[in-house]
Amino acid sequence: MNLKGRSFLTLKDYTPEEIIYLLDLAANLKAKKKQGITGDSLKGKNIALIFEKPSTRTRCAFTVGAADEGGNPTYLSGNEIQLGHKESIEDTARVLGRMFDGIEFRGFRQDHVEALARYSGVPVWNGLTDEYHPTQILADLLTMREHFGYLKGLKFVYLGDGRNNMANSLMIGCSKVGVDFVIIAPESLWPTEELIHLCEEYAKESGSSITVTDDVAAVENADVLYTDVWASMGEEDKAAERIAILAPYQVNAELMERTGKESTIFMHCLPAVKGKEVTEEVFESAASVVFDEAENRLHTIKAVMVATLGN
Repeated sequence: MNLKGRSFLTLKDYTPEEIIYLLDLAANLKAKKKQGITGDSLKGKNIALIFEKPSTRTRCAFTVGAADEGGNPTYLSGNEIQLGHKESIEDTARVLGRMFDGIEFRGFRQDHVEALARYSGVPVWNGLTDEYHPTQILADLLTMREHFGYLKGLKFVYLGDGRNNMANSLMIGCSKVGVDFVIIAPESLWPTEELIHLCEEYAKESGSSITVTDDVAAVENADVLYTDVWASMGEEDKAAERIAILAPYQVNAELMERTGKESTIFMHCLPAVKGKEVTEEVFESAASVVFDEAENRLHTIKAVMVATLGN
């Protein structure tokens, strides 16, 4: 499959077959790394890493992933370049595109990452925006497949803030690859009707389903319980209000038991606020695969760079 030259901005842009191809490539690159084998598919490639928002996993995964394949990553914090301040996004994109072979962007606005892709002329990868977090979803799907051996037919339940970038992106990714997807959230924090309808179309094609509810009883038979922080980056002022309305949606031992399955796993994109969206007990339990997910950010991000830019 040829993804050369493609940007990676949202999973809406990728077919189910292309998503599975990236997971297969990531699994292959992971197995090689475990054997001490790295590649040179990014040899001679210069990669810009733009970060308006701070990051642990995304920054480390792009840096190590590029270096593993012979690439040269350059970190650019938002306040070090003129991005949309003294210089338009379009002009910055055209400058960077002449100096770099690929660009990662982690920031606030989805239209900024899309403008970078449109004007730079090189592959651009979304390391997180307020709307989407597609590289995290690849890591999550790889982790689920490693754990269960398959994806199609799994029941995935996301609890908490149902209209943030994680909820949006998980709904897109799961519905495309045939995972039954459930959001349990208060109605004020449901995803947009437009996105729900789009994902229902994806689900129809893949033979899966989409459920949006405020009833925690919907965790029954779940293979995966997933949550994220209750106040996303830039929303810290809403923390008290969110704690008040989201407390009933905390992932705790009782909720894990309500799935009725001993095999249910707990997932979180990290960083977690333990004692809020998840209890320390569940986070540290044998059911928790959060650090497998964190590691898989490296292998899936490497796969995206190799597939879209590699030789």
